[in-house]
Amino acid sequence: MINLNHKTFGQGDPVVILHGLFGTLDNWQTLGRQLADNHTVYLVDQRNHGRSPHHDDIDYPCMAEDLLYFLESNWMFKTHLIGHSMGGKVTMQFALLHPDMVDKLVIIDIAPKKYPPGHQEIFDALRSLDLKKLGERGEADEQLKEKIPDNAVRQFLLKGLTRDKKGHYRWKMNLESLYHNYDNLLAPPEADEPYEGEALFIRGGNSPYVADEDFGLIYDWFPNARVETVAGAGHWVHVDAGEELLGLIRLFIDS
Repeated sequence: MINLNHKTFGQGDPVVILHGLFGTLDNWQTLGRQLADNHTVYLVDQRNHGRSPHHDDIDYPCMAEDLLYFLESNWMFKTHLIGHSMGGKVTMQFALLHPDMVDKLVIIDIAPKKYPPGHQEIFDALRSLDLKKLGERGEADEQLKEKIPDNAVRQFLLKGLTRDKKGHYRWKMNLESLYHNYDNLLAPPEADEPYEGEALFIRGGNSPYVADEDFGLIYDWFPNARVETVAGAGHWVHVDAGEELLGLIRLFIDS
């Protein structure tokens, strides 16, 4: 387990939010600050992401242990958990292993299943960049266009670029560890028995990540879950329909 970088807003019952693959806590600042009206909100960089430490290993059991260490270090022994995509699998794994520490569980656009590979072009594009030769961020954008034509995806990924003390560009994320452990991130959470607490699964209506046929698996592992669909939203529900997502989360965790 490692010390995770985080930001904190607000006062009240705690809420911890975990981002997805290639992301950082900054992706969730807007929603986090809104929830901070009634809660102490912790936005967390997961291992190998953002400003958290890099490590050769990454899988859901070790990320769940990182979260356990984070909660105990901050004197939180029961909290609401919100996770998007990869972060959703981490919160599922944590709830399955440490159910007594979870108040209410919110999973955004991910199911407790093994997914097929779908990020190979992104990995290829990011690993092909020669960061030592980059003069400015715009050059990286130009080089990524061919393999990643979607501008929104490129801009999301380019938020992971930063400069070191010598002015050279580097990735905030541990790209090589994510690449070599990618199979671990496609895997489902694992446990001996289901999580019996309250859970809310929110999927984007235009996202392929949670299909109707996944509902049975969700209810197998989370029998007290309900599933909500945000019409018109893709995988990044917080970007496409932030207000509707906020309303669903508030109604669930504050009821």
